[in-house]
Amino acid sequence: YMVSQKLHDNVYITIDLDVFDPAILPSTGTPEPDGLYYREVLNFLKLINERHNIIGLDVVELCPNEINKSSDFLASKLIYQILSMRYQNQ
Repeated sequence: YMVSQKLHDNVYITIDLDVFDPAILPSTGTPEPDGLYYREVLNFLKLINERHNIIGLDVVELCPNEINKSSDFLASKLIYQILSMRYQNQ
């Protein structure tokens, strides 16, 4: 979380879904064993939101899977929660 101290006031966030552990997000281009979990990423993003002005974001590396839609739901929930954090007091 020390990274947050080095950022400018305005930040653009790119979330590469490969960062998540494949146990919770298997549908990605390059699954990484021992990746991060949802709460870890969300807590970091909350910290960024508290200390900085998020001016935009993108989410990359989702490979939709017709059989298992859990990755799609996780990605959309993450986007929803980031936008909710960003605009909750406006």
